[in-house]
Amino acid sequence: MAEAETKKEKYELKDYRLAESQQLDLDNLLEVCRNNLQSVDEERISKAFKLCYLSHEGVMRASGEPFYYHPMAVAKIVASEINIDDVSVTAALLHDTVEDTDVSLEDIEEMFGETVAHLIDGVTKISGVFKSRDTKQAETFMKLLLSMAEDIRVVLIKFADRLHNMRTIQHLPRDKQLKIANETMELYAPLAHRFGLFKIKSELEDLCFKVMDPTSYKFIARKLREKKEARESFIEEFMQPIRNQLDEMGYNFEIKGRPKHIHSIFRKMQRQQKPFEEIYDLFAIRIILEDPHSKEDCWRVYSIITDWYTPIPKRFRDFISVPKANGYQSLHTTVITQKGRKVEVQIRTRKMDEIAEKGVAAHWKYKEGSAGSETLEKFIHWVREILDNPRPEAATEFVKDFQLNLYQDEIYVFTPDGELKTLPNGATPIDFAFEIHSEIGERAVAAKVNGKMVPLRKELSVGDQVEIITGNKINLNPDWIDDVVTHKARSRIRQYIKQKEREVVKEGRKIWRKHADRNNIELSEEEMDQVAKKLDFKNSQYLFYDIGNGDYDVKKLVEYAKQFVSKGRIDEEESEKPPRTAQENYEKYYETARARDEGNALLLNGEMTDIKYSYANCCNPIPGDDVIGFISRTGDVKIHRSNCKNTRHLLKTDSERIIDVSWATNIDSKFIGAVKIIGEDRVGLINDLTDVVSKSMKTNMKSINVNSDSGMFEGIMTVFIDDLDHLDRIIKHLKRVKGVKMAVRYE
Repeated sequence: MAEAETKKEKYELKDYRLAESQQLDLDNLLEVCRNNLQSVDEERISKAFKLCYLSHEGVMRASGEPFYYHPMAVAKIVASEINIDDVSVTAALLHDTVEDTDVSLEDIEEMFGETVAHLIDGVTKISGVFKSRDTKQAETFMKLLLSMAEDIRVVLIKFADRLHNMRTIQHLPRDKQLKIANETMELYAPLAHRFGLFKIKSELEDLCFKVMDPTSYKFIARKLREKKEARESFIEEFMQPIRNQLDEMGYNFEIKGRPKHIHSIFRKMQRQQKPFEEIYDLFAIRIILEDPHSKEDCWRVYSIITDWYTPIPKRFRDFISVPKANGYQSLHTTVITQKGRKVEVQIRTRKMDEIAEKGVAAHWKYKEGSAGSETLEKFIHWVREILDNPRPEAATEFVKDFQLNLYQDEIYVFTPDGELKTLPNGATPIDFAFEIHSEIGERAVAAKVNGKMVPLRKELSVGDQVEIITGNKINLNPDWIDDVVTHKARSRIRQYIKQKEREVVKEGRKIWRKHADRNNIELSEEEMDQVAKKLDFKNSQYLFYDIGNGDYDVKKLVEYAKQFVSKGRIDEEESEKPPRTAQENYEKYYETARARDEGNALLLNGEMTDIKYSYANCCNPIPGDDVIGFISRTGDVKIHRSNCKNTRHLLKTDSERIIDVSWATNIDSKFIGAVKIIGEDRVGLINDLTDVVSKSMKTNMKSINVNSDSGMFEGIMTVFIDDLDHLDRIIKHLKRVKGVKMAVRYE
């Protein structure tokens, strides 16, 4: 009772006066709310701000700032960038109180009401999942989905929380940065994509990319800055005739020249295997018609644009007539200017633009209207549909299935009655059948696409009309698991496979029981597992499966079981578990490495000379690269580049083995680097390339492999280098060789 009274006195908010600097912070937050929200309960937000400040008083963030700066920043994101409501702003201010302070959920409910308490409880539960190292990521997904099904604002507040944490991630140790960035890229960015939160999704991807591959991020960011003036000049020139005509016709509009975000440019460079200079569609021009302009006006603007510039038919997309699953609406076209340059143009109304940028948050705002309510209900239906399907036993399988449904492009297909269905790109008639109904998927025997019989595994295209032919009994094929992309189909097929496996195990156990009874052998479940392991099976279930499948002769098991019984089960020495030397080495080294680290990056070729380490062949790190260390089970350290694809896999599966490493200042050894070169073939080219490296750069070459075809060549040159700067200088010199069109580091 005394404790409750003390807490009440501590958080007596009514007469509490903030210091001048905190009052300025509160005034600034209230101003942001007034400018962006439809209604603002200033008294409630002020009360929440005071509780936020008092409950976190004296606590600092890793940056050295007072902790209350974080919930205040999250509340501003909720108000200005997501634009939900003042209840969500209140919850954002208090989202860390229940987890990190002596303020309870009951206190919150008493002071701010049931809704605010419910939102904070949801955000706290999601956060709690991430802090448990033993919890699989699949459970995180389920928590997020359940929260969304109950109140979508919980997930939107969590997005704002993660966005601010990513904006300030530079203050954390390198290994923690990588783990958080990987988790954000794997979970939050694709989920934001599915929710239609384009702006947040793009920023999260860029911030993750900045952590995971800082060198590439800085390179592309610098290139975009260098081309900014030329880009703006081109947009102005391109839009001038369009602008004049729209003005004459009385349209009220805004024009934006939006550069594509850095991570999407990098993906395009990788996908097309081209350097930055050869990626031309670095931005899109967006024409936004102010309300009350309608979708018919969007088509009129499209007509004006195609009067001035030549459209590319294959690049036209009508997302107004057929919106994306997240409610996105816009007309997309790519046109060619008189000088032959391709330009992407997007046309939409102001409301469409808000939904395109803020997705489900905008739908929540418009939920009173029929369109907003309908789209929001589609999201909730999507969540419940996934939750209704049994979760696979393996968490990684669930995560993989779920992500397939989050991040894939969409195609639109039709039922025989003309009903439109949205499926992920790469979907087959099997996916379509399960989309219609689980029972149709289970009984599918054939499919017709556009009136013609096709295999059930055939990939569908945009606009296909699909008819599923069903039989009278279940026709599921375990091999279909590799031909489907939707969670619904994969989950049911995997469930069927597990069911069949259980039946085989049951049959194997039955066969064994018959032979055991005939030979008077009686073994417990524990003893059966011991026998199975001695016969090189993981456990008795695997043994019974092979017996039931006919892959293992039960007579061999009978013979071994007789020996097992006659020896008095297992000798004491035999029953002892074999020592796990590798695991013990790993655990011992892990503790030593962590203790030595003490928050500072370990050095290579310096303080780490007494620790066994090696460089990963998958990415060949060289001094200057951003690197991490991975402790293997044998106790040594493998050095990877932080942007290596294997690093991303290790972060997902064994993040606790990642340690922070850095290069020593002076490294007296040579490293292998490789350069990919593309250009026009000519006599003497190889000679010129090798001269540049060996004579001009005084660098030893390891190898050069060149292929020539139709007057063009492509080659890989491998050289011995000192560091990243040395390799960059070699690349610059190679680019100057006559005929060379591209020279880039070869991964």
